[in-house]
Amino acid sequence: MVLLFSIFSDYLNRMTDTSKRLELKQILSSLFIESGTDLKKVIYLIQGKIAPDYEGKETGIAEKTVIEILSDISGNDPEIILRKLGKIGDIGSLTQELMNSNKQELLFKDIMTVDKVFNTLKLISEKSGPDSTKIKKDLMKNLLLSGSADEAKYIVRIALGKLRLGVADSTILMGLVDAFHFEDISQDVESYYNFNPDLAGISEILFKNDREEIKNFGPKPMIPFKVMLAERLQSIPSILEKMGGKAAFEYKYDGLRAQVHIKDGTVKIFSRGNEETTGQFPDVVEAVKSQRKIKDGILDGEMVPYNPATGEIFPFQEISRRRGRKNDLSTSSAKSDNIMKFEVVSEEGKEIQRAGNKTIEDEIPITLFLFDIVYLNGKDLSRKGYSDRRKALQRTIKETDKIKLAQRIESSDPAELEAFFELSIEDGCEGIVAKSLDKKSIYRAGARGWNWIKYKRDYQSMINDTFDLAVVGAFWGHGRRAKTYGALLLATYNREKGIFETFCKLGTGFTDDVLFSLPRIFSGSVVPGKPNNVDSILIPDVWIYPDKVMEVKGAEITVSPIHTCNKDALGKGLALRFPRFTGRWRDDKKPENATNNIEILEIYKNQKKSL
Repeated sequence: MVLLFSIFSDYLNRMTDTSKRLELKQILSSLFIESGTDLKKVIYLIQGKIAPDYEGKETGIAEKTVIEILSDISGNDPEIILRKLGKIGDIGSLTQELMNSNKQELLFKDIMTVDKVFNTLKLISEKSGPDSTKIKKDLMKNLLLSGSADEAKYIVRIALGKLRLGVADSTILMGLVDAFHFEDISQDVESYYNFNPDLAGISEILFKNDREEIKNFGPKPMIPFKVMLAERLQSIPSILEKMGGKAAFEYKYDGLRAQVHIKDGTVKIFSRGNEETTGQFPDVVEAVKSQRKIKDGILDGEMVPYNPATGEIFPFQEISRRRGRKNDLSTSSAKSDNIMKFEVVSEEGKEIQRAGNKTIEDEIPITLFLFDIVYLNGKDLSRKGYSDRRKALQRTIKETDKIKLAQRIESSDPAELEAFFELSIEDGCEGIVAKSLDKKSIYRAGARGWNWIKYKRDYQSMINDTFDLAVVGAFWGHGRRAKTYGALLLATYNREKGIFETFCKLGTGFTDDVLFSLPRIFSGSVVPGKPNNVDSILIPDVWIYPDKVMEVKGAEITVSPIHTCNKDALGKGLALRFPRFTGRWRDDKKPENATNNIEILEIYKNQKKSL
């Protein structure tokens, strides 16, 4: 049985027309049942993908190419199409409009199926070389001409990664559980997904009714998982109370979360968002390869800019220079002329970056600080307690300048722990993380729980921490800011509902360079109306699809009638008072990993207790 793309498009239209999670689940469940052997491809297309995130595969189709194709099909000049796009705001809707008036037709048309669309997009992604642009363009043009205008709308959105249904992974998972009757072990399905976050792969297992495979969840080398996260509390005594009187405490390093996978001599590094970053840290890769006790393993840690000669930890921004910026977003208030420029040179067939006579590895040294190990030489350690995993880490890792274990103590003494905290700040860290010594403190992939609790302090604020918030809208500025956005509308994430809830309007903390670049930075994320996965009372001048995350500080959390964060729990929303951009864009975080509403509610309750 093949699934017609027209039927798939009808389902997408139904999903676009609702923001209710239960309704979305029911629509998805029906689609999955109807998909048959096309199920895996359907899942990828719903996500706007052709492969799991960790494979890093994209179609390679640019908006400019689509504009050229639409110009060829419609006979309109590309400039006219660009002006129309500016008015409509969505290239999918523009494609639909132009295809409706199109007179061109293919001489021979195949039946448009999900299989054909997926395989063509995959073929496009694989094309490279001198003629690849023309080949991709021809393949895409034929695909658009093979179907209806409505189908073309979705094909373009999928190809450009702009499907934006507002359907969270958790909702897709719920739809799969419902479709294939895994409700009785839905918790195992979620755990399997957290260790193997490829929904299309999971769909095959559920389709085959392979319950044993689902129950056998756990880490697998070379498949990145969703990392374990920490809750937060505002004092060491409250942390000790939560931990049963005693806990391990580690430095909280300010770097990039790194998941390091080793298998048969191959090393791969993945970010918090499961993107492969191996090529950006060749020196760390070589250091990991030198660890003789690991044949197969998975390590969890933090990449930190660090001078091993002095023990000095450099600011986070340094590692951003080393890594490069995915979205060309400024990460620091430092002026651009203070940032060293690097040229790409060739050495023994490899491309490396040089600053003068030094490679960037020399100029910005990185050390991997490890704090966990979840897999070692064929053994799953994730179901062992934290203490056992730490002992395994200590037995396995030989510390070098490039690989070190996180600084750590075990204590029940608040005074000793305050001193340890102060030392962590003095050493250039963000604070400390408490870890439960209970035997049940297993590694919970994708979970934020009380087995790990972070403690940070900002002496200039009532709030002890920063917030990672998704951008959902923008307001045009006035006066000096008349040609740029004067403020951004930021939101937290509600995991239970799969939506973003507004939390503050942000207008301070920007350098001039960043401020006047905001329209450019968000140009690819502007949408014509409120996204389905955003709950907002405020109506910004510009709606922005939530795909970028910013780090923000504030004075306190207050009750607000105009924001929606925790509105259902409290009757009114919660808002961040005096928000200020820290200068740090969290492009290592997906929007769904933004600070969530439950965290905000806990901080608000703790804040009230301390007043």
